[in-house]
Amino acid sequence: MNQNRIIKHPVLGDLENKKTITFTYDQKVLQGFEGDTIASALLANGIRLLRVHEQSGAPRGIYCNIGHCFECRMTVNEMSGVRACLTELKENMIIESGKIQPLPFAKTTSADDLPRTYEEFTKKCNSHKEEGTHV
Repeated sequence: MNQNRIIKHPVLGDLENKKTITFTYDQKVLQGFEGDTIASALLANGIRLLRVHEQSGAPRGIYCNIGHCFECRMTVNEMSGVRACLTELKENMIIESGKIQPLPFAKTTSADDLPRTYEEFTKKCNSHKEEGTHV
């Protein structure tokens, strides 16, 4: 698993004592570390392709890795549109790539409806989760 990781870092410290977490990615069992995001665990396992573009079919991977671009949307535990760069890896997660993901904010009718902060975005996502719809 650790071929693509920096195990000993002069500033961040060592990863030797991190708990190993098992997860499934496209029906393949992989391992990551406690505290990984889905994106970092996939990169550590040599996986760079996360999905394909909704219209062109072009490959998509991690782009900004800070939650701004929506390129890393995947299906996690049967919920689509989950951003891999912001979502912490959990034991036994089932992660799927390649599925066409819903466009972010597809139901937004005006720019005034778009969230301006991450806090606004999470509130909007949580309200859609409760309603069973997608953002």
